[in-house]
Amino acid sequence: MDDLLKRTGYSKKAIRYYKNKTNVGIIKNPTVSFTYKGTCGDTMKIYLMIDSNKIIDAKFEAVGCAGALTAGSALMELVKNKSVADARNICEYDIVAHLGSVPDKKLDCIYLAIKTLQKTLNSLKSRKNIK
Repeated sequence: MDDLLKRTGYSKKAIRYYKNKTNVGIIKNPTVSFTYKGTCGDTMKIYLMIDSNKIIDAKFEAVGCAGALTAGSALMELVKNKSVADARNICEYDIVAHLGSVPDKKLDCIYLAIKTLQKTLNSLKSRKNIK
């Protein structure tokens, strides 16, 4: 499997995230969670635990391909210990840079992860003391 993922354009880090299921799971009683279905049919759910406007834990679940799982894993690494405001500024390029490389045809998976994060953070707007 590693060789196949490598031949299709995934970096060693992306393969490691995929194999280890990095940040995959559920946070019980999260501050916020949100599910989003992408245009390709893959679905992602993000769980965030926030304290004093800082993301102290982040996990996700995904029904989709290796691209969705590696994008979600990388994004959760990027948001942990960031302020909500800083997390809002994470973009697709940040995930690609963090992973090193992903196949071009899997950039929609990175978009899925970013869009799910944006919608998750936007659902916080109705809560007091979280920006």
